[in-house]
Amino acid sequence: MCNRPKKLDTFGAFTMSKLNKQQKLEIYHDWKLKGLPVTFIASQRKLNAGSLDYMIHLIDRYGIGIYDQPNETFTKEFKEQAIEQALTGQQSITKLSLELGLRSCGILNNWIRAYKENGYNVVIKKKGRIPAHEQRPEDPQAAGKRDPKAQARKLRIAYRQCLRKKTKRLGSETAKEIAQAITELRQTFGVSLEYVLTVISKRKDLPQIARSTYYDALARPVKGIKHPELTSKVKEIYQYHKGRYGYRRIVLQLLKEGWQVTEKQIRYLMHKIGLKGLRRNKRKYSSYKGTIGKLAPNLIHRNFFAIRPDMKWYTDISEFHLNGEKLYLSPILDGCGGEIVSYAISRHPNMDLVLSMLNKAFAKHKALNACVFHTDQGCQYQSRAYQRALELHGITQSMSRKGNSMDDGLMENFFGLLKTEMFYDQEDKYHNLQELAKAIEEYIKYYNQERIKSRLKGLTPIEYRNQALVS
Repeated sequence: MCNRPKKLDTFGAFTMSKLNKQQKLEIYHDWKLKGLPVTFIASQRKLNAGSLDYMIHLIDRYGIGIYDQPNETFTKEFKEQAIEQALTGQQSITKLSLELGLRSCGILNNWIRAYKENGYNVVIKKKGRIPAHEQRPEDPQAAGKRDPKAQARKLRIAYRQCLRKKTKRLGSETAKEIAQAITELRQTFGVSLEYVLTVISKRKDLPQIARSTYYDALARPVKGIKHPELTSKVKEIYQYHKGRYGYRRIVLQLLKEGWQVTEKQIRYLMHKIGLKGLRRNKRKYSSYKGTIGKLAPNLIHRNFFAIRPDMKWYTDISEFHLNGEKLYLSPILDGCGGEIVSYAISRHPNMDLVLSMLNKAFAKHKALNACVFHTDQGCQYQSRAYQRALELHGITQSMSRKGNSMDDGLMENFFGLLKTEMFYDQEDKYHNLQELAKAIEEYIKYYNQERIKSRLKGLTPIEYRNQALVS
């Protein structure tokens, strides 16, 4: 909110201290009643924006009357407490200054600077001229060492700073980290363990540790990773699938290969060795151009899954951007096990792309009289050529409702999966569209034949299809 206030503005204008009460009140009303931004007011009046912001919030909190009070003389105890809060607490110096009601956020900064210069000791200057016999220079570091309270404060501050270096977030320190921090303090300050424990015990907001726990934490050996064979196998599965497997699929793969493991065990193990599955990032190509042909009713109603193959099919077109060029994929997905029945890849999202995909599917699958084919309301699926092809094979057409992309959620899920696992953040792997098309073909083969699914209880789409046909 506020940096240390400057004595003179860079424009040579009035400083905050030169503003009278009426001017301060006008500025506050401009901010509070008129809603003018602080930066605008500062620019208009040629004032430091940070100092102005602090003044406004001070008036907002305590009222304009805070500037009517006489200059306050702060006690040594008050300064010590404020400095320690600033150095060891979680609040910023600006927020703490506001809480303490200081008229400038630079006051506390000055206290801290003087505190460090005097060997972590608060020195209250006496008014008037200093007698000659008291003007002898004194080493501030030596003065700090002779003051037990200053030494204790310095140790507590160093303790907090040491912990901050060892942990990502204060409050999450382990016994090992606390013990290491205390050991460093003992070496730096040349004090005993009992002294350190006594000093930090007086501040309940500081992490505490018992004497016995301290020695136990230092004596405890660093734990290595258990089950090296299992760890090696997890890495092998993760690398083979190019990071596409999270802990759930790795567990299913391990169970399939005869390992006795649990999800909790593998999740913890992957966390320890730093393995994390790819996360999905959605982008969508839309072929919707309004009603330009005959629309079909929604026969799926988001009941996507089928108990037998070739009962429910889904399709859509997805767009890939690479080096300023575009590539389009049009697959057919079976609702039984999620198998990709057929697909076509092209530079253009036209009817040739869709009809090529259909012809490949019809060549492999003959009996489709009971099949429902679901799509969105894309222009290709409203065309007479597409609808005629479905009619010739006895397929019933179904369409999502307008503006309801989740009506075709199973297809959308596949596209998100494919792009996350082989395209997003990996574009630099492909130098041209030919390489990308080949990678898509390889992924679809991998997806059908090797990639297991939790929903299919650890089976691949092809394995699930074959099992469904036998049962």
